[in-house]
Amino acid sequence: MSDAATATTDELDKYRRELTGYCYRMLGSSFEAEDAVQDTMVRAWKAIESFEGRSSLRSWLYRIATNVCLDALNAGNRRARPMDLTSPTPVAQAQLVKQPEITWLEPIPDGRVLPSVADPAETAVSRETVRLAFVAALQHLPPKQRAVLILREVLAWKASEVAELLDTTVASVNSALQRARATLAEQAPAASDTANPLDEEQKALLERYVAAFEGYDMKALTALLHEDATMSMPPYDLWLQGHDDIVGWMLGVGDVCRGSKLVATVANGSPAFAHYHPTPDGGFSPWALIVLELRDGKVGGMDFFLDTERWFPLFDLPARLEA
Repeated sequence: MSDAATATTDELDKYRRELTGYCYRMLGSSFEAEDAVQDTMVRAWKAIESFEGRSSLRSWLYRIATNVCLDALNAGNRRARPMDLTSPTPVAQAQLVKQPEITWLEPIPDGRVLPSVADPAETAVSRETVRLAFVAALQHLPPKQRAVLILREVLAWKASEVAELLDTTVASVNSALQRARATLAEQAPAASDTANPLDEEQKALLERYVAAFEGYDMKALTALLHEDATMSMPPYDLWLQGHDDIVGWMLGVGDVCRGSKLVATVANGSPAFAHYHPTPDGGFSPWALIVLELRDGKVGGMDFFLDTERWFPLFDLPARLEA
């Protein structure tokens, strides 16, 4: 590769992380977002000689990435959480019905999408807008409205800049933003506690959560959960709500998790844990990626992502824990 080509590739790569965050919010899939960014980079590299500099390189890349995402979304698929598809199921009626991978909103490591260096206000917005609940709410928007809202509200682009990117008018952008805001207000994703960095109270909460989970102490665990806390387990469409149903599940079908180990990580701007299940030889094997929602000093939601063959490598988690 020539020095010029290397320089071009390096220049493009400077935008990879923020573009991944943009594409993730658009598509709701960590793997599709990375594919979209790679497609964007390939298209940009091939067309770099035709880039005339009428806009910034960053704007040009966002234009390409937006088109890649809109093409992907034209297939009509909308990523969702179990809560978006069904009502909560009483534990007595709970059944595990597996849905295709393409159904589900996917978790993503913070390091793939959040800025490494930014002012506190920018970091807070970035974290809040990759939360599972927020990205799930975005999926209710038509693709172009989704792009407008992310560019205007999350990335703070001017209406004129968005209009130029989408080859439309400022009036059209403002109208799309107004409709997007109205739809998002109807979805009303619950606010979560700021968790960057964790304060002492949050650290203590997570320490108690680990102790309760690993000790399988349901009294201690429910003391940390909101009364209306939720629990979901993609790729299954089942989700549970409230202490009685969550404990009923944990002490019933979920009792196989007794004796598990948790390893801390982060996902979607939220605290998360790699959940390892005990094995007959005394070790521990991957069982789930748990993403927590913290709200008002307690745990408001627990999302157990069970497809560990996909998630653990993505999060650079060990394939096994020894005894």
